[in-house]
Amino acid sequence: MSEFKLFYQKEGAIKISRSIEFIKQIREEQILWIDLNDVDEEIESQLEDFLKIYIQEEEEMIEIETSSRYIETRDTLVVNTNFLLGAAYDKNPVSFILKNNILISVRSEDLSSFTETVKKIFANPENYPTGYHIFLSLFETRIEFDADMIENITQEITHLSNTIREADEDALLEIKNLQEKTMMFRENIIDKQRAVSSMMRSNLVPHDLRGKLTILIKDINSLLEHIRFSFDRLDYLQDTFLGLVNIEQNKIIKLFTIVSVLFMPPTLIASIYGMNFDFMPELHVWWAYPLSLLLMLVSAFGVFFYFRKKKYI
Repeated sequence: MSEFKLFYQKEGAIKISRSIEFIKQIREEQILWIDLNDVDEEIESQLEDFLKIYIQEEEEMIEIETSSRYIETRDTLVVNTNFLLGAAYDKNPVSFILKNNILISVRSEDLSSFTETVKKIFANPENYPTGYHIFLSLFETRIEFDADMIENITQEITHLSNTIREADEDALLEIKNLQEKTMMFRENIIDKQRAVSSMMRSNLVPHDLRGKLTILIKDINSLLEHIRFSFDRLDYLQDTFLGLVNIEQNKIIKLFTIVSVLFMPPTLIASIYGMNFDFMPELHVWWAYPLSLLLMLVSAFGVFFYFRKKKYI
């Protein structure tokens, strides 16, 4: 849903306007945050002319080069990152522009982290004197959401670990899917780590936010450690699955080996009496045939009970 929101300061409070024309009725110093959610190009053009900024196209926002993810000029910061959305963890590119203490966010989807940040802003407006403070609050909220999503993946890994009992194809596919989700989270968290690390070196960021940036980096690093632990667990599960596959294969090979050995003595007896030599006395007596059958049965059962005694079967 297309939505334009302008957050501004007035008489010690933070208010909101949904009209692009309102931006001409207030001073630039009053503006804190302009949120563009899937707005049309006309609104973006008006905002670019008014604030003297450049709003990137979505193709530019999703560039993977480091130089495209964080851009700093004399008076402007541009941070491009991805916010994960939904059960499928779809990537949603979000661009942040910081200029003259004003935050401009550009996105194309409704994101829970934005909604939660708006609640925080109206609950404690005195904590958000500039757009930089709102930007960090958005990142902090997003990291909290990411932590919850990583915890959900950890629970899925634990459930899979407790339920895997045999070399099932579905279990292997589940391990693969969890590995892909974990890699996606790692890529997403590292992207945020780079952005926050770059901001810590920037002279444009207010000095009073250095402490928050440091805490945010620590939170990100803890998430990376958790992701690394999840990777290790999935590798262990994959090794467990391969071990179960080997066990299943060994059982099959063992079964074929036992059957082959059981039939070796009867086959030997049948081979002896299948030879057509002239001097074989058993060929001319009536009890030779029953005797050969009895020998075959006795030899087969003898091997079977021997294996049972040795606990091979």
